[in-house]
Amino acid sequence: MATALILGATGGIGHEVASALHRHGWQINALHRDPSRVARAGIQWLKGDAMNAADVTKAAEGASVIVHAVNPPGYRNWGQLVIPMIESSIAAARTHGARVLLPGTIYNYGPDAFPTLRENSPQQPLTRKGGIRVELERRLQDSGVRALIVRAGDFFGPNAGNNWFSQGLVKPGRPVTSITYPGRPGVGHAWAYLPDLAETMAQLLDRESTAGVFERFHFEGQWDSDGTRMIRAVARVVGSSNIPVRAFPWALLTLLAPFKTLFREMREMRYLWQEPLRLDNRHLLAALGAEPRTPLDQAVRATLQGLKCLT
Repeated sequence: MATALILGATGGIGHEVASALHRHGWQINALHRDPSRVARAGIQWLKGDAMNAADVTKAAEGASVIVHAVNPPGYRNWGQLVIPMIESSIAAARTHGARVLLPGTIYNYGPDAFPTLRENSPQQPLTRKGGIRVELERRLQDSGVRALIVRAGDFFGPNAGNNWFSQGLVKPGRPVTSITYPGRPGVGHAWAYLPDLAETMAQLLDRESTAGVFERFHFEGQWDSDGTRMIRAVARVVGSSNIPVRAFPWALLTLLAPFKTLFREMREMRYLWQEPLRLDNRHLLAALGAEPRTPLDQAVRATLQGLKCLT
């Protein structure tokens, strides 16, 4: 049985990748600074800190894959923490000959790469966080360790953590009486249902014997061609065809940004909602034959249930 070490198993993407790999027959180990605070069937919890290369290297013993899904909560101290964390994973992978799986984002790209994002599209981001993501991927590629990067659009799902769906479209813990949409009318947007993305990653890891040393794939996910497909799906699931749709309060976010890191980071991502962008998944289809895709209404229902928005 192959073993995977999950960094960030309590987060949205780490949680889903752990579940997908467990279904595929993997032994799942996870690193946590205080294992006594977490408990989940199917996971062997190990004590350690992702910032500490020695802790990660010790925890990775016997693992053929290190899932690097750890991120500072609420984007706090992102610039100071993200690079040391990937260096810890690289050191552990080099010691044990493991592959690093990195969930990628579209933050790496600026408008010059729009509207269709390919694995080799130029990476000239407009934001500080995008620049950090580019550097993170560069260090991983330059390290020489085996690596797999799967980039996707905006996350949603029943355990997705911080994301635009739960922080923009709806209010967690409340019935959906209105929808707030961050995009401009008529502008397409890429969404990634986390269980589908995690299943894709598990399938890619299953083909390790034929995989290259450094691989990048784009996950198309749920493409909303005009910004209304996701809104209509939410309306259908909650059973309200005339649900009010409001514009996202970008001006208010700008006023609050100096006082809260999360708002400042969200404000920086506005350009990703102003132009259509779609991930080209032809390379992924060539590798897997098909991309896992849950019907949109089913995915939205599971997401709203997870957010406790449905009675």
